[in-house]
Amino acid sequence: MAENESFNTKIIMAGADREQWYNTTQLPKIQDDYRLHLSCVRNIFDALVKRGLITPDPYKKDNKITAIVIPDTTPFNDNERSQVLGTRLSNYESVIDYVCNYMRFSCEMLTIDAIKKMIELNNAFSWNNLSLNSTRSNTRALATVLNELKNNADQLTVSLIKDNTIKTQNAISEINNVLKGLADFQRERYKLDIRKNILENSSFNKEKAYSSVQDMTNEIKRLFPSCMAKRPLSGELVGEVAAEETAPNKAELQAGLLAKLKVVEESGQTKTQKIDTHAILMESLRLVGTTYDAYKVIYDKISANHEILQNGKKSFKVKFTRLLRALFGLDEPPVDYEVVLTDKKTDVKRKETIHYNEFSSGLIKRVKIYSAFAMRDTPGYNKISQQKDEAILEYLNKQITENNHLFALIIALDDYFKNNVDMADRPKIKGCSMELTTIKNILVKANQQRSDYIAYAEEAEQMKKLGI
Repeated sequence: MAENESFNTKIIMAGADREQWYNTTQLPKIQDDYRLHLSCVRNIFDALVKRGLITPDPYKKDNKITAIVIPDTTPFNDNERSQVLGTRLSNYESVIDYVCNYMRFSCEMLTIDAIKKMIELNNAFSWNNLSLNSTRSNTRALATVLNELKNNADQLTVSLIKDNTIKTQNAISEINNVLKGLADFQRERYKLDIRKNILENSSFNKEKAYSSVQDMTNEIKRLFPSCMAKRPLSGELVGEVAAEETAPNKAELQAGLLAKLKVVEESGQTKTQKIDTHAILMESLRLVGTTYDAYKVIYDKISANHEILQNGKKSFKVKFTRLLRALFGLDEPPVDYEVVLTDKKTDVKRKETIHYNEFSSGLIKRVKIYSAFAMRDTPGYNKISQQKDEAILEYLNKQITENNHLFALIIALDDYFKNNVDMADRPKIKGCSMELTTIKNILVKANQQRSDYIAYAEEAEQMKKLGI
């Protein structure tokens, strides 16, 4: 009996280590993969729209995503391709954005059902098999328009599509591999709950249960309704626990289970390895960089809104003058917008003037800078990483401060466009709330990483002073 209790304790501890490994290593990794995938999908989508190969969903901004919804995969005719594929890709991109920014990536939240939904979502388009002969309508249609794009686009666009396709294929492969492993681990978590809630329960009749596999099964089922009331009974998994505890080959089953749950440290690292504060600092900065995609979308929307507002206010003569400027490549005259900023802490409002041309060029400049270090092991990332931590932290602090102010300006400008455009043009104004939410969530995580770096750095400095 003591031997059984010892194994039960050992397997529960191994399961806890495995869960922590998923929560701190594997799941943050695939969340980053999802963000990369989202960025690639948006780049591909924008390229297809600009070439007129697909038509984006006009009602996309009205769709509020609050759960994983699988895009339609039913067949459609070739003459419907532009409209149907555009709508389905729009829906897919919105759901992936929800996964990236609103879902919690933890073993507790990613249940078997959630994992099945995520894998089904990932397979809405067969990214690793974009074939013109695919039997799946969405995949075949996407492969067709991508092929048309490659045959008629410039070399830079072709290279962009190829690069983003390869990146998204790698990301989806990594995501699916981790999710499949997690699904297997969720089965073990269910069995661990049986061990913790039933086998260690004071009402559990050990003498009777350990008599045979069947007795163990019956005893677990007897206590299951009261000890695991919110969980459905799985006869298969209950049988596995019973076999691992009482079957003639239980020693073999137990050894296999321990090996399955064991966390293998990469590159010979141990759990007591020294914390890499430089890596934490760079991750905080890299997270800030990943906002570039949302800022690019905001830039496009603000530019479109600016055009709508200016065209609505101009006379025919002024509009003609603007057309001539565009034809001859002349700069637009300065445009100023007086917006109202609200301090969230004090609710005090103040006015600030946005010099539109300067604001617009600064926004697209930020997109270019951030995209250079948004991914690890790129030239831009490595160049910053080679600097001293003090310089990187100073730059990071500056970026976070600027982003917070820019965030407030975009909200105010967004409101300005909505409130000052002609009534007839109001439906044309594109809101930035979805992208702002994305940026806010990213900055929260970047701030957390920065706080962790500062805490670890201060602790290291104290230890150094103490001579440890």
